[in-house]
Amino acid sequence: MEAFLEYVVKGLVEKPEAVTVTPVDRNGLTVYQLRVDPQDVARVIGRQGTTINAIRALLLVGSARKGLRCIVEIVEDQPQPRY
Repeated sequence: MEAFLEYVVKGLVEKPEAVTVTPVDRNGLTVYQLRVDPQDVARVIGRQGTTINAIRALLLVGSARKGLRCIVEIVEDQPQPRY
């Protein structure tokens, strides 16, 4: 599922080299933490969340077919303040 998620997101963004997917297990649930370039976050989310909701739906169906439970979280790294 990680490779599928990475493939789909890299096709959407301007900077595919900045895409990272990190799986984290939480009580039998796999949470895929998705990190992208800050300028590409809007592309991944889409208007009113339509793109990320479609990605989540595809991941849900694909993981259910394999007997897994998976979700996606977009992790936005906060820029460090300059002093």
